[in-house]
Amino acid sequence: MDELEILKKDWQKKGDELPKLSYNDIYKMIWKKSSSIVKWIFIISILEFILPNLLLLIPSVRTNHTEIYYGNNLFIWLTIFQYLIIFYFMYQFYKRYKEISVLDNAKTLMKNILRTRKTVKHYVIYSLSMIFLTILLMAVSVYFNPDMLSVLYKEKIPDGLTEEKLRTIFAISFIIAGIIMTIFVGLVYFLLYGLLIKKLTRNYRELKRMEV
Repeated sequence: MDELEILKKDWQKKGDELPKLSYNDIYKMIWKKSSSIVKWIFIISILEFILPNLLLLIPSVRTNHTEIYYGNNLFIWLTIFQYLIIFYFMYQFYKRYKEISVLDNAKTLMKNILRTRKTVKHYVIYSLSMIFLTILLMAVSVYFNPDMLSVLYKEKIPDGLTEEKLRTIFAISFIIAGIIMTIFVGLVYFLLYGLLIKKLTRNYRELKRMEV
């Protein structure tokens, strides 16, 4: 049982020996917890952007990334689009955090919790969709563009395989990898954002019960 639950039970008790807590005491506790949760959502979104990009510091990864992405105009524009949308969501998380930090009433806090929950939901849907879409586009590019195959496979084509068959194998492999990666990232999102949103929802329900 967390501190809020203990204080809530204390506030609801009457005729008890424990000191009573006012409505404002309980509200301030919920407000602080909600503010902390939204701050962590913002921090996680930043780390989620920074950590994968740190891989580009590895020379081999940077070389392959450059050959695949920046040798194709479609991937260049897709990368720009992804960065813009990610920065937009990070700004929205920061905005939600700053709004909650200066709230002074329960109704406004409830509205902000709902807005934060909605923003996180849209962010998760966008991220998972872009992961699968990017890998799907890579599969299509490999299948229809022989130059992409030469980037991914620099060895001599094995006997018994034609270039078309090798492109097909790579394309199918990308699609399977895309499905697996999307599911894996979805599970990670569930553990990170899902647990934080669950706590926010609990705070919202408590505030709604207190307002009745």
